[in-house]
Amino acid sequence: MKVFENFSLKAYNTFGIDVKARKFISVTSIDDLKTVLKQTYSDQLFILGGGSNMLLTKDIDATVVHLDLKGTEITRETEEYVLIRAEAGENWHQFVLHTIENNWGGLENLSLIPGNIGTAPIQNIGAYGVELKDTFYTCTALNIQTLEERKFSLEECGFGYRNSIFKNDVKGKYVITSVTFKLKKKDHLIQTNYGAIDTALEEMGIDNPTIQDVSKAVIKIRQEKLPDPKILGNSGSFFKNPVISAQEFDTLKLKFPKMPSYQISDNEVKIPAGWLIDTAGLKGFREGDAGIHINQALVLVNYGNATGSEIWSLAAKVQEKVYDLFNIKLEAEVNVF
Repeated sequence: MKVFENFSLKAYNTFGIDVKARKFISVTSIDDLKTVLKQTYSDQLFILGGGSNMLLTKDIDATVVHLDLKGTEITRETEEYVLIRAEAGENWHQFVLHTIENNWGGLENLSLIPGNIGTAPIQNIGAYGVELKDTFYTCTALNIQTLEERKFSLEECGFGYRNSIFKNDVKGKYVITSVTFKLKKKDHLIQTNYGAIDTALEEMGIDNPTIQDVSKAVIKIRQEKLPDPKILGNSGSFFKNPVISAQEFDTLKLKFPKMPSYQISDNEVKIPAGWLIDTAGLKGFREGDAGIHINQALVLVNYGNATGSEIWSLAAKVQEKVYDLFNIKLEAEVNVF
């Protein structure tokens, strides 16, 4: 365990923002984590996972604790399902590929999402009609003050759309150290009717898709639309897809007949934020090195040397333009610091 002072976080956030941490510590074991938390209890802490869902707008005047906990383990297995635990520092996409290689169904639609396991429950990550909560079983978290471990059940996590108890009631009180998923070994219901999965499968010449096929289709779609953060700094989807009332949607539909939607209840409709931004004429818009991706309007990008503040300023302009045109408020999906 090494401690670094005035440490650059450029390589530790997918936007590639070059801000400094007053102190930086990477931990590879629960014991190390407990030691760090005990020693730095009186200090301000900043817990860092894969750095994929954040925008850093300034230097971090705190001790940054980087979770580099590794490992996966099957904790229970039957003929119908498997429970598999993954440590917080495991890469999300590599873990998904591991489950697919073993023909365990449930995570295929979540292929190629950037980030690590430990931060996935905080956001209740989701894509193509599937959310983490659909396969979540439990997670283990460490109380920052008492250093006691606690297991959170599905119900206790209070999952919502890009939301959980870890963003609300217990925010800043726990560090998620591992997550256990319940995945199906048979009778798994494949979901292909959200987004462009069916179209991608058709282009691939596949009529009866397996979970492997769905994963490949999702990867194909994401690679065509979304920039690789290793090449072009970004955090994936920057905004949440807004949910509006059915009445509001009916009114907007008269003015914008091509507006896509997803019915989520009798009275609520979800609108793709990317479509709103694109229709507002902002796809490909750029201010200096802060821009909106040319292929996917939902993705804000760093073309090289943009600061977090410049990207956040651009996000504000997107919100203003969309609100002026549609009377819809876009909410950031990324965490802004």
